[in-house]
Amino acid sequence: MSTNGYRDYFKVLELDRGADADAVKQSFRRLARQHHPDVNPGDKSAEARFKEISEAYEVLSDPEKRRRYEQFGQYWNQMGAPGGGGMGADVDFGRYGNFDEFINDLLGRFGGGGGSGFGSGFPAGFGGRGAPVNLDAEATINLSLSEAFRGCERTLSVNEERVQVRIPAGVRSGSRLRLKGKGNLQPGTGRRGDLYLNLQLQPHPVWRLDGDQLRADLPLSLDELALGGEVTVATPDGEATVQVPPGMSVGRSLRLKGKGWPLKESRGDLLLSPVLRMPESLSPREQELLEELRRNRSSDPRQGWTDSARL
Repeated sequence: MSTNGYRDYFKVLELDRGADADAVKQSFRRLARQHHPDVNPGDKSAEARFKEISEAYEVLSDPEKRRRYEQFGQYWNQMGAPGGGGMGADVDFGRYGNFDEFINDLLGRFGGGGGSGFGSGFPAGFGGRGAPVNLDAEATINLSLSEAFRGCERTLSVNEERVQVRIPAGVRSGSRLRLKGKGNLQPGTGRRGDLYLNLQLQPHPVWRLDGDQLRADLPLSLDELALGGEVTVATPDGEATVQVPPGMSVGRSLRLKGKGWPLKESRGDLLLSPVLRMPESLSPREQELLEELRRNRSSDPRQGWTDSARL
């Protein structure tokens, strides 16, 4: 910049005077990324250089402004420019948390042929006007049922920072954790939002969560369903023995109180729903016994059902 306030915009963008529109855009993108305040936090000279680069791009990317600049030099903005202005205003660079999104928007807006100043080329809120910028961020974490049941720790990469997260026991799908001050960073101000983690539980081959209760199907043989007795079952805490009552029908459940999902100060119940598990093949003796059972069966399992099923 000369002592009389004249800026050679071609030199600012490190271009020859005959540079075409593509060269102007490429040079601006390279220099803006190099001098953006987010890349150089606290560096006032980088912020000033960034404003100068942006001003040069606004002029050279607009055909009409470039024509007047090349014709009138330092007086280009007074020669037929509606409203005057320029790019000297102080700017809050916090409109975008994502640098590429910011640059792409800047390229499109400056190249659109309008605007009479730095602030007017940005959406409301960029320069401190309009609605406040929301710097909060969200992310989803997938957990196995075991991780959710016992609690776990996860290490996340948040804005190039490694963050250790402790996930408490007993979380469920849809639970949200808030990490204060770990959201998006507002360049140039140091302000930072919060990060919200949405927790999702992956399906388990046996267990399923139903409110405060943990459920599973309990495979039983025909004789266990008919005669009852003690059977060994799995629980989240290890094996346990339960008493199956004689003649237990499918649809009822065995309840193990306090053996289910972790709650704030206790445990939910564990519900085991019996299902008949037939063997893939029968031994000759099993076949013989079942044939005998069929010959001596004392009741019809479909008694009354056939009549009720008629339409």
